[in-house]
Amino acid sequence: MTTKVTAFKGKAIAAAFVALTMTGTALPALAQQAPATAEAADPAVAKVKGFYDTLLSCMKQAKQLGVKGRAEKLDPVIKSTFDLATMTRLAVGPAWEKFTPDQQKGAIDAFTKVTVATYANQFDGFNGEVFDVDPTPKARGADQIVETKLTPGGQPPVPLNYLMRGQGDQTRIVDVYLNGTISQLATRRSEFSAAIQQGGADALIQGLQQQAEKLLAGA
Repeated sequence: MTTKVTAFKGKAIAAAFVALTMTGTALPALAQQAPATAEAADPAVAKVKGFYDTLLSCMKQAKQLGVKGRAEKLDPVIKSTFDLATMTRLAVGPAWEKFTPDQQKGAIDAFTKVTVATYANQFDGFNGEVFDVDPTPKARGADQIVETKLTPGGQPPVPLNYLMRGQGDQTRIVDVYLNGTISQLATRRSEFSAAIQQGGADALIQGLQQQAEKLLAGA
């Protein structure tokens, strides 16, 4: 059975940063980073800034690269910035323990592909919006929160906060909070659960793969 996975939903402005919201409508192009007085010393902050820098470069070359070229350019930085294995496991929830090792690997691979494909599909230009990264992360237990804000032209800033896990260069994003509070892992968990209930792990994997293919085709 083929189960369609609608793994990406949310407001267009927020979706443009998160690689986990997808409505099928075009999103506004983002964003230039506000000037900083000094390089971020904290590894978590540096990780987010590095990701934004690559995203911005990709956006400025969007038309020349095309969607597949953007995917190739974004793939390594997304893999080094997001802990996609942990995000997949947490999004699947308790059902993860019932997946076979091959299904677990398949789910991680499919989720990785759809994350990269979403960014490549959505970031198809640059219109001069600005985002800011707070240089001081906030502690949350053993993790950290890196706070950022997107300021679209003529609109109020939109908070987009990243939950970071790990130490030093190994720190990775494991969740994103839209408007500072709305967990995208929680949203995905609900959507993934529905797909798994309908068709099991294989249906989830197939749905994610189909979504990635559609995005890379420019749909």
